[in-house]
Amino acid sequence: MDINLTINGEPRRLAGPLSVAGLLDRLGLSGGKVAVERNLEIVPRSAWDIVAVTEGDRFEIVRFIGGG
Repeated sequence: MDINLTINGEPRRLAGPLSVAGLLDRLGLSGGKVAVERNLEIVPRSAWDIVAVTEGDRFEIVRFIGGG
């Protein structure tokens, strides 16, 4: 079953079902420091495995990169 969602303002269609952790893995963002907002609410890292991605969800995903 395909899921239509928006990631950082871009419409995407992905095969589901997915958890937030699965979504990050599919996007290649499962490692490192990442912040996830789903439908205007922050998803705590501790909930990534249990929060399901559903049709129409809107995600903002920020990856922290060190530098200086």
